[in-house]
Amino acid sequence: MSTTVPETLPAVDENWWRQAAVYQIYPRSFADSNGDGIGDLPGITSRVPYLKELGVDAVWLSPFYPSALADGGYDVDDYRNVDPRLGTLEDFDEMASALHDAGIRLIVDIVPNHSSDRHEWFREALASPPGSPARERYIFRDGKGKNGEVPPSDWDSVFGGPAWERVTEADGTPGQWYFHLFAKEQPDFNWDNPEIREDFLKTLRFWSDRGVDGFRVDVAHGMAKDFSEPMPSKAELQALNTGTDGFVDGSHPFWDRDAVHEIYAEWRKVFNEYTPARTAVAEAWVHPDRRARYASPEGLGQAFNFDLLQADFDAEEFRTIITKNLAEAAASGASSTWVFSNHDVIRHATRYGLPAAGPAEAGTIMANSGKSWLLDGGDPAEVDAELGLRRARAATQLMLALPGSSYLYQGEELGLQEAGQIPDSQRQDPSFFRNPGVEIGRDGCRVPLPWSAEGASFGFGTGGSHLPQPEWFAGFAVSEQEDTPDSTLSFYRQALALRGELQGAEELEWLPSTDDSVLAFRRPGGWISVTNFGKASVELPEGEVLLSSAPLEGRTLPDATTAWLRG
Repeated sequence: MSTTVPETLPAVDENWWRQAAVYQIYPRSFADSNGDGIGDLPGITSRVPYLKELGVDAVWLSPFYPSALADGGYDVDDYRNVDPRLGTLEDFDEMASALHDAGIRLIVDIVPNHSSDRHEWFREALASPPGSPARERYIFRDGKGKNGEVPPSDWDSVFGGPAWERVTEADGTPGQWYFHLFAKEQPDFNWDNPEIREDFLKTLRFWSDRGVDGFRVDVAHGMAKDFSEPMPSKAELQALNTGTDGFVDGSHPFWDRDAVHEIYAEWRKVFNEYTPARTAVAEAWVHPDRRARYASPEGLGQAFNFDLLQADFDAEEFRTIITKNLAEAAASGASSTWVFSNHDVIRHATRYGLPAAGPAEAGTIMANSGKSWLLDGGDPAEVDAELGLRRARAATQLMLALPGSSYLYQGEELGLQEAGQIPDSQRQDPSFFRNPGVEIGRDGCRVPLPWSAEGASFGFGTGGSHLPQPEWFAGFAVSEQEDTPDSTLSFYRQALALRGELQGAEELEWLPSTDDSVLAFRRPGGWISVTNFGKASVELPEGEVLLSSAPLEGRTLPDATTAWLRG
């Protein structure tokens, strides 16, 4: 069997990624081809015509690798294979070929910070003695205390609980500790080890040779680490504003260290072996002043900015964020990225329909995240779904007019609300089980899509679905929207088609407005976008109206509405 998918895209375009509309697929929840309740690669292949009609330029595939699903597939057993529950390498080739035949590029998730504890290298490490080459692939340390019973540091993992796990040695005695930034089933790699670096270069080539056009790099800011003694305590890190925002000099022991860019320089050499060069985008939660380094042409080329995702529906906040990020992209030579929803956050149609953040949340990261609503039970009656969807459509149409790449998450084109009421017994996200009462998990945005208004899983498959779908999903089904001119699906199709026609140079000119609640800008060629964030209707400027996110009132723009005009 050939391991190379022929390039069938119409033309070589080295810059296709700069202003691409990218659709994120969470494979287990997109389409199920065999009725086992789990989405799979053949299911994706069967829906390529839908993706083509939607009008996206690329698909980003969340992890599809063999995994125990301790973290939704981000615990990888084998980086160069497909989870048997999702298909085979042959299925992957067929999917890649179908996407390329439809003119759609393929981006895949790569998870370099950690493996699964079922990875063959970690199993070998557990069976090997301290100090062995096998253990040097991960981060093992002796414990403190009289008998090594105290972890090497008191740091917490991202998912809660200690960031160190003690192992039982081959002779049955308590042994060393290994470091895991996330779940204990996700041991961190030691990126100081040349063997790790070489193996990931092999992985990048493996998927690139199979037709992958780019990579989304998970936890891109977490690979390089410095655990020199004495390690700072948790309290000392917190005093320095632990995480990312307080470290602008690369001094944090495991976040955003300068050495990570040496790794990406090696990756860039591999990307440039291909024509067109393979692309990459970093998931890097770092201080804004340091994000450009991930997006440099010598590195990954692009980095997610999550600023709009974290913003309130507010004109001044949007304008500040857009201006800052376009300047940042220009300085790095990259293009910006824009996103409102993904597999880790509450869907923005729901976030925008929730009451404004209270005093305890205001001013914090993701103040409008909806976390409190979920923890309180996720009652849909507490969501102004009509307002939320109206704002979501307006925000998305504004985003699609911006220079740079737009990332869309599966189901947002249907106007899906968050599935907030999942019984505890049916939840899957490890953050829920590790932090009961503190974290509710991310399952609500990962519920399988409704393709039809009927059936055991609303057309997701012939059987059930691995996460429960609420009954109200039927009203959002593709079958209910595709022939309805004013549906959210029809709106997305129109917006993406127009975007493809209107997209030009990566420039933006802000237009003056007498109303602070209005954002208006012009793109090259006379394309104008106007968004009304306020409550009162406003007059539109001169020009032919091409599309609006909600019905217009003559030549006036209602509240929470975006319109595109040709001026």
